[in-house]
Amino acid sequence: MDEIVNRVAKSPLITFDFEEFYPEGKRLELDISQWLFEGLILREKEFRAALKDHNWDQYKDTYVAIDCSSDAIFPSWAILLVTSYLEPVAKLVSAGTLKDLELIIFANLVQELNIAHLENKPVIIKGCSDKHIPDAAFVLLTQKIQKVAKSVMFGEACSTVPIYKKSK
Repeated sequence: MDEIVNRVAKSPLITFDFEEFYPEGKRLELDISQWLFEGLILREKEFRAALKDHNWDQYKDTYVAIDCSSDAIFPSWAILLVTSYLEPVAKLVSAGTLKDLELIIFANLVQELNIAHLENKPVIIKGCSDKHIPDAAFVLLTQKIQKVAKSVMFGEACSTVPIYKKSK
């Protein structure tokens, strides 16, 4: 009987799995409407006092999205002021929804990736994951890897979709 050979393991393919780099940590949305008069109007003195009295330690080592659930119109400095309180305790602060926050987390991750080892190699970007990876993160990763890789595929080693192949 012939020996079963794992051709995928012997191939030069390199699989990039976002899940291996997934930044752990609680993601929270901070709604500033709680500090607005009737949830709609920013009164500077009261707003500043409420921020000063707020328990910021609850955001220690978390990822925080600053958002407003009401249709309030408020000055941009309001989000900046909230950010100034979060900066010393949170891992990362962004403006917008939790979805926006997740994109920023992954954009930072992709930007910091060292991909030198992928130079002139066939790369598979793993598609299945137990954790949610934003589509935009895959776009950013593809753009970065495509600059150095011989080829880029998406999926699993047993079933990939070709995305890019370097011209000779």
